[in-house]
Amino acid sequence: MRSGARRGLETRRRLPILSFHRIGTPPPEWDSWFYVPEGTFVDHLRYLRETGWQVIDLGAFLAGLTAPDSLPEKAALLTFDDGFRSVREVALPWLVRFGYPAVMFVPTDFVGRSSSFDADDEPEEPICDWAELRELRRWGVSIQSHAASHRRFSKLDPQEQEHEIARSKATLEAELGDPVAVLAYPYGDPGVDPGRAQSALRHAGYQAAFLYGGGPARLPGEDRYRLPRIAMGPDTDLVAELPAG
Repeated sequence: MRSGARRGLETRRRLPILSFHRIGTPPPEWDSWFYVPEGTFVDHLRYLRETGWQVIDLGAFLAGLTAPDSLPEKAALLTFDDGFRSVREVALPWLVRFGYPAVMFVPTDFVGRSSSFDADDEPEEPICDWAELRELRRWGVSIQSHAASHRRFSKLDPQEQEHEIARSKATLEAELGDPVAVLAYPYGDPGVDPGRAQSALRHAGYQAAFLYGGGPARLPGEDRYRLPRIAMGPDTDLVAELPAG
């Protein structure tokens, strides 16, 4: 069979990558879209299970980038940005109950601190410290890079981007002992020249990077350094995003 014909028989996978931030309810004086109530979060997990979606871990995801046919027909990836303690306190027990792995993206300069990088727009919330990140890892949550200072890449020059990419990876690997293979761009911003960021990511040893927003990724075909994710807020209609049929 000719190679072109073989490619025509390759199965194209739809891979929804769900992107959460905070789990719970915001403080009374705040009206934040980035908090998903606990009950809503559980409904999302239950919907995935009841409609046959198989939540995969980071290793299966990385293998699927190269060999999409290795993925389950209905595979999904759960991700959490910023490393908030509410993920450990509220989301983790439910992930364990459902037996679902996940990926958490952490800005390394803020480990054990609070989310002051968003203080003008969002309520400050504690970010996990290293002991809490190790606990998450023990329960199946892979800790990966959200750069170091959580600054928008479009506000950084190429050298600063390279520094953020390399420093965050080195810090996570030194503290946790696991390889760091993927990054989520802070604010979903790959910079004014995404190609430069991609080159820096490749050079540092990253295998993929994530945007924020968009529908399910389509494999093969997506740029692995600009993968879309479904933004999850309190009113995200997962039934509409991922119809049961």
